[in-house]
Amino acid sequence: MKNLPIIARRGALAATLALPIFEFYGRAIADALVCLIDLAFLSVCWRNHGFAWVRRPWVPIAGAIWLWQLLASALNGPLHSYGEALVMVRYFILVAALENWVLPAPRARQAIFAVFALLAGWTLLEVWQQYLTGTNINGFPRWPDGSLTGPFLKPRAGEVFLLVALPGLLPLVLMGLRAGDRLRTIGAVALLLLTVATMILIGQRMPNLLLLLGLVFTAAIERRFRLPLLAALGLAAIALAALPLISPPTWGKLVLHFIAQMSHFAASPYGQLYTRALVMMQAHPWLGFGFDGFKDFCGDTSFFHGLPALGLPNATNGGIAGCNLHPHNYYLQLGTMGGLPALAAFIALVALWLATVWRRRPAPRGAVAAMLGVTMAVMFWPIASTSALFTPDTAGWVFLLTGWALADARR
Repeated sequence: MKNLPIIARRGALAATLALPIFEFYGRAIADALVCLIDLAFLSVCWRNHGFAWVRRPWVPIAGAIWLWQLLASALNGPLHSYGEALVMVRYFILVAALENWVLPAPRARQAIFAVFALLAGWTLLEVWQQYLTGTNINGFPRWPDGSLTGPFLKPRAGEVFLLVALPGLLPLVLMGLRAGDRLRTIGAVALLLLTVATMILIGQRMPNLLLLLGLVFTAAIERRFRLPLLAALGLAAIALAALPLISPPTWGKLVLHFIAQMSHFAASPYGQLYTRALVMMQAHPWLGFGFDGFKDFCGDTSFFHGLPALGLPNATNGGIAGCNLHPHNYYLQLGTMGGLPALAAFIALVALWLATVWRRRPAPRGAVAAMLGVTMAVMFWPIASTSALFTPDTAGWVFLLTGWALADARR
């Protein structure tokens, strides 16, 4: 069929626009959409002999990470770890498909921006509904620890709102500030303040810190954003001071728990996870433990100690309680999966992606382009607690945003 490539691209674009929606509701379907986009892309490449994209500088690095994971998983076992390493390549293919085939057209990028803006607005609306009425649209109350769940059952709203608001709402703020119109400037500042207030009410610590980081990055590249940022910081200070009155559970979760955790971080659950990951990397620095290595091997008692050379006490480090499904940090996860070679390759991959997104930009940068760059910097910030990178609920967002940012950078 002569029109097959056109039909395939339109279908892949529809799947791409649906992907973030199903990341909200129906992550199994979202993972199926990733596979659909990949298969459509590869089939068209095969039909048209169009594999020039493999010469993109980042592709060999991503391929090396994948092959190293296959080797590490095959040598360490068990079988399920090798199977998961085998299919993790679908996310790298997704990035290539979005960068080179699905999103190069301006109208396609405008469409994905509209989807993100709508999802950010929906999350914001549901957070406030849950705060004001006690439940969201589905009747779900706030989580027992005080977090507002917004449109979700579980406390996912902070991480998701961060990833949809930075590229979906903050460009609207920049556009309003750049317009030079007083009414649009007021609207832009109001939207910024509402975004910050919403994140504070959600009550999840790391998303709040990463949003602050993203706002600081934005102010560094956009002069007009600096005064509004000061207003947002003032609002944040007032909101935090008022939390004991307006939302005591959020005060306990966001402030008191954070202070307690940071005052004894090494003994906290996150500190124990990070120490355990470092101990495991020290024990197997070259191959790591395979795709699910942290989950499968962190219960080995030989890793129940600290690292005195780094000031981490040589204690039991939580014993079996120091285990989890993953070490809650992308870089430590890659280190336990494939040792120092995988970690070095991942750092190189992220650095190359960031360099591609940030270089050769006209001045001033477009609002969406600027915020995609900020989103990438925040998303891969190394000092952060994260979900597991290659699970559908995280990878769908991370690699979708990466592909979108790379496609935008190539225009």
